[in-house]
Amino acid sequence: TTTIPTLTLAGARTALAAAESRARAINVPMNIAVVDASCQLLAFARMDGAKLTSINIAIDKAFTAAGHRAPTSVYKENVWPGGAAFGIGQSNGGRFMTIAGGVPVLKGGVVVGAVGCSTGTPGQDDDVARRGVEAVEEGFGGKAKL
Repeated sequence: TTTIPTLTLAGARTALAAAESRARAINVPMNIAVVDASCQLLAFARMDGAKLTSINIAIDKAFTAAGHRAPTSVYKENVWPGGAAFGIGQSNGGRFMTIAGGVPVLKGGVVVGAVGCSTGTPGQDDDVARRGVEAVEEGFGGKAKL
């Protein structure tokens, strides 16, 4: 057997608070999802005014970032027809997200969870998710490297 480090509910709440603060600062209400190392939802917030159709997108961005151990933004150039990852968005029951806004949380180089955000542009979603991740990683005693 092996022990797998994972994000706690307290860590998820830290990520939510920081992401919500950043979303308010840029004036874009967000759906914010936080998952643990096994891609399971730990915490979720739908800010007033966030798009209802973005709820599952935020959850799936976090799922993808944790499960694939990479920010969802890395797929941008690879998912077009002929790209190395073309069609990957249909994997995992259609949950695999290739739009920026999902960012893994790392502790000692190991993915312990992820934050996914949706409602704004891909750049805004990514910015808000990264702020949530930074807050958690700073709590681990180190500077976040994103």
